[in-house]
Amino acid sequence: MGIRLPSLLLNAKRAVKMHTASSSNRCGVPKGHIAVYVGDVERKRFVVPIAYLNHPSFSALLNSAEEEFGFKHPTGGLTIPCREDVFINLTSRLQSC
Repeated sequence: MGIRLPSLLLNAKRAVKMHTASSSNRCGVPKGHIAVYVGDVERKRFVVPIAYLNHPSFSALLNSAEEEFGFKHPTGGLTIPCREDVFINLTSRLQSC
């Protein structure tokens, strides 16, 4: 009786990939993206590419979030304290770059 190790590993890899894909879909954030909450009073959730984090304009928003909230964000996720229209304007400009 022989063990078919290659097929066993292949099935395990498939199971891990399926689990990873289903868990990322469950929270609604695709791979390579991050969820942020934007707004002064009422917060709205946005999903943005991680690449935006390196842009100087987006970094300025992250610095203001750090100054206001530190590492304790009220929504449990990354909260950016700016108006929603300002955030949409910024992400639109970043998307066109």
